[in-house]
Amino acid sequence: MAGNLRTIKDIRNYLSGELSGIYPEGEVKSITGIILEYIFKKDKLYLLSGGDEEISPDRIKSVIRISGELKRGKPVQYITGETVFYGCRIMVGEGVLIPRPETEELVDLIIKENRGYRGNILDIGTGSGCIAIALAVNLPGSAVIAMDISGKAVDKAAENARINNVKIRLLKGDIREKAAAGGEKAGIIVSNPPYVRNSEKKEMHKNILDFEPPEALFVPDNDPLLFYHAILEAAENILLPSGIVYFEINEAMVEHVSVLLESYGFSGVKILKDINNKDRFAKGNKNG
Repeated sequence: MAGNLRTIKDIRNYLSGELSGIYPEGEVKSITGIILEYIFKKDKLYLLSGGDEEISPDRIKSVIRISGELKRGKPVQYITGETVFYGCRIMVGEGVLIPRPETEELVDLIIKENRGYRGNILDIGTGSGCIAIALAVNLPGSAVIAMDISGKAVDKAAENARINNVKIRLLKGDIREKAAAGGEKAGIIVSNPPYVRNSEKKEMHKNILDFEPPEALFVPDNDPLLFYHAILEAAENILLPSGIVYFEINEAMVEHVSVLLESYGFSGVKILKDINNKDRFAKGNKNG
């Protein structure tokens, strides 16, 4: 079929056929649209109305190469090098976790609960910077500090902040080390730390296991809350009295996270569900 690729319509049909059975039908349609926009640098309306336009051999070669990468499980975001997160353009690449829709829900929760907030926000384990950037855009009175142990992640977050025209303070460091947050105080701490237990790898898709950074996803079964422990330990000095901590969590560790928050003196601990009705977020208030 690849030899018959002459028009945009041909490419759409080719990609749909190649990816069918590998991805769900709705995802095939979405991926096809993303790839067409990426290759032709045109919007959806043009691509639908210009379906009979003939295309160059170089673009046909690109389509065939990209189709092969997708069939091997490479995430479309790593092929295009970007994604959209809470209305922000976020560049991603090797060594940087692809932002998830449920993390957008965490951001939405923080924004809705903190309209007009004017203090510091600390995002721990920022990765691509998606959380920090979305909060900086939507809570413009705040000052956002973002930290990560990975130099690649910090560089990517800096690039994404420039693209979205926001200022965030970036720190490279490990929250498990004393004074890693640079002595900053914050009224809000947010984190989406690694929380998938190694034993849960067998439930993960190949495109995640083969391409995304394992250090941003997985934790040992014998210490699955190590990052939550470290963050709450640091929060004793970083988080201001009556400050709030927001976490994305593993639905299998809900009770453990709740108990942990309370053990560090947090009150009003709440577990909230994501759009798929899974326990996905935890929040608590630091007692003054």
